[in-house]
Amino acid sequence: MEEITWNDFEKVELRVGTIIEAFEYPEARKPAYKVKVDFGELGIKMSSAQITKHYTLEELIGRQIIGVVNFPKKQIGKFMSEFLVTGLADENGDIVLSTVERKVPNGSKLI
Repeated sequence: MEEITWNDFEKVELRVGTIIEAFEYPEARKPAYKVKVDFGELGIKMSSAQITKHYTLEELIGRQIIGVVNFPKKQIGKFMSEFLVTGLADENGDIVLSTVERKVPNGSKLI
């Protein structure tokens, strides 16, 4: 594993946002959803995530997640992703979302 400096870490904007909408993404190569997330003062951003194994569209609404918001936009198929949804792979390689233990203001930075 490559070590990074504290300055490297400080460049990554890991922020909390609340999922306000979630949609099917049938055009994705692997099963995925599109999510619209409110990051407070940073605005509302869209992304896609391969989280269909553990979550339904309905249970995603209102859930706070952690995203990387300072990557450049990325074209994913016909869709433009505006941030990176973070998560961890379970024992089967299916993604479990990174979340917060308690509700915090949208846009809060992970420190």
